[in-house]
Amino acid sequence: MIPLFVTVAIAEIIAVAADWTVLQWITKPLLAPLLIVYLLRRRRPDLVMVALGFATAGDIALLIPGQGAFLAGMLCFLGAQVCFIVAFLRRARPVWPAVAGYGLIWVLANVLLWDRLGALRVPVLLYSLALIAMAAAAAGVSRRVAVGGALFVVSDLLIGMGAAGLRAPAHGVLVMTTYAAALVLIVTGWVREHRAAAPLAASALPG
Repeated sequence: MIPLFVTVAIAEIIAVAADWTVLQWITKPLLAPLLIVYLLRRRRPDLVMVALGFATAGDIALLIPGQGAFLAGMLCFLGAQVCFIVAFLRRARPVWPAVAGYGLIWVLANVLLWDRLGALRVPVLLYSLALIAMAAAAAGVSRRVAVGGALFVVSDLLIGMGAAGLRAPAHGVLVMTTYAAALVLIVTGWVREHRAAAPLAASALPG
């Protein structure tokens, strides 16, 4: 399933680079569902799968032009971040250096973009707080999940910059590359962490 995800992600990145809207509508909505199937084959349903469901809805909303669709997509991804946060905090305590570091990033990013965001200021402020909390919580789960959380921050920071009228070279490609990498690292790291914990839990059972 992961090779199929990578193939679809590459097709999506090519579609973004070439501005092929039809291919984007085919590929982008498939990314998170492929990872849901991957998870279902390896463990029982959990909040990470629910988060991926929210991400699917958000991906579809963000394909639609207009500020209303953008806000709907942000709301869906807010749901995803909340689910990730709860799942990660159930697994491990937050790493306080990560909390401090991400908190500083949150303050700086919102200060720098505030004047450019207009009506999106408050929605971005609130969503970015949840995003940063997710990344900080991810840092306590495992290295792979932590890297995935960090890449999610990078991807959404780029989206926020775009909403503020600041676009990097190959902006859309960077957004999708970091987003796809974030999803696959979080999901595969989540599976690996539970596999590693399973023998420890079994050995702790009375014998």
